[in-house]
Amino acid sequence: MNNVRNKVQLIGNLGNTPEVKVLDSGKKLVRISLATNETYKNAKGEKITETQWHNVIAWDKAAEIVEKYFTKGLEVLIEGKLVNHSYTDKEGIKRYATEVQANELLILTKK
Repeated sequence: MNNVRNKVQLIGNLGNTPEVKVLDSGKKLVRISLATNETYKNAKGEKITETQWHNVIAWDKAAEIVEKYFTKGLEVLIEGKLVNHSYTDKEGIKRYATEVQANELLILTKK
């Protein structure tokens, strides 16, 4: 059980075309936005759908798969781990971000 302490599995639809970046080191990084939907009935019996947006990154081999096969709107399963980092924006304000670092990818949309 030690290897499942930080594990995330999401099924959703891609909200954008993958953004590809090749770093100076030659490593490839891809960023995508993933929408997951949760549907439930409220107290009045009305069907409500809530959408959550997740920032996903993929490196190297996983990045190549995303770049080659993933397109906006595609339904996918992504498995990975949560990573947190901070950065300073253009105005000098320190910001914090949480992303899913994908290591397993599966396309669910049927052709």
